[in-house]
Amino acid sequence: MALFQAEPAETGGKPAFSTGILPYQSIRELVRDREIDALAGIDEDQLQPASLDLRLGAVAYRVPASFLPGPDATVMSKIEAFGLYPIDLRDGAVLERGCVYVVPLQEHVALGSRLSAFANPKSSTGRLDIFTRLIVDGAVAFDRIEPGYRGPLYAEIAPKTFSVLVRQGSRLNQLRLRRGSPPTSGAALRRLHEQVPLVDTPERVTLREDNLGLTLDLSGDPETGLVGFRAKRHADVIDIDRKGALDPKDFWDPIYARSKDKASRGIILNPDDFYILATKEGVTVPPDHAAEMVPYDTLVGEFRVHYAGFFDPGFGYHNARGGGTKAVLEVRSHEVPFILEHEQIVGWLRYERLMAEPEKLYGRDLGSHYQNQGLTLAKHFMPWR
Repeated sequence: MALFQAEPAETGGKPAFSTGILPYQSIRELVRDREIDALAGIDEDQLQPASLDLRLGAVAYRVPASFLPGPDATVMSKIEAFGLYPIDLRDGAVLERGCVYVVPLQEHVALGSRLSAFANPKSSTGRLDIFTRLIVDGAVAFDRIEPGYRGPLYAEIAPKTFSVLVRQGSRLNQLRLRRGSPPTSGAALRRLHEQVPLVDTPERVTLREDNLGLTLDLSGDPETGLVGFRAKRHADVIDIDRKGALDPKDFWDPIYARSKDKASRGIILNPDDFYILATKEGVTVPPDHAAEMVPYDTLVGEFRVHYAGFFDPGFGYHNARGGGTKAVLEVRSHEVPFILEHEQIVGWLRYERLMAEPEKLYGRDLGSHYQNQGLTLAKHFMPWR
């Protein structure tokens, strides 16, 4: 993997807007100017169309519980106060399910006064039910970096279903950067949908303020009736960096449609179980926008439908041919069993303008794993047969 060099990067011209989400080429400039840096440098393939992959450092700290440092403390001071023990990640180590770990990341930042950042798990991280959040010194909220922050980054990692093997350099979460406070509105979302249909069901579009509603598909595959997967409670360790090697039947139980009658389609979520389901709609993110799934919304029920909330520019765009790509949902109920029904609204997608169209798009330029997905498990598994 090539490291970034000090010479100027190609920027593809001036930004179209003075505020918005930073595209690939602008993130590259931040790396060039060392506003984002790492001791070992930044790898070229860490850059995505509108985000940066973050890498685990050499050590993980087992901690008794999740925490935020608060405005007058550092993450390391909290770890030193109640951390249990360090774990060497250089040759790989297993993070056990049900435990909480904090890992210093290789990257650190020195953000300007108008530049903020927010983080989310990578898609494959969410599909393995690895609860991962960003923490920074002085933080009062997870997954947020305030303008002007200068300092280290940390990942809180809590595997909830599978124990996972990770190592120094593993990538579990990603960072998206925003300059200023770009305006969003329901009117802007409606105009965007008229220009580029954001879902492939134009007759059934639900807009709420600046959010687009997504519904659940429980109709089942026409040939097999498959509608989703439920994780097995006792399974082997998953190597987070090994792709396409695992038999999915060792880790997942299939869920099939109960009936062809729409009125009787539905599944009951058990609070202790983890599910992979999919939306009915094919979703499109045009090249000049990025999107984020609202991770938890009590207005639609006591369940969480998405851990990995970033949808990159070009997701489902298919070179402007339309059609969209289904969104895969990582579903876990809270506290009590909950019934999900076919075509029920299960989440909301928020679109946000980029400062400029990125030089690389999801799918076309990166060979992205999930561009043409249907109901798809994480890339660590062989295709379901």
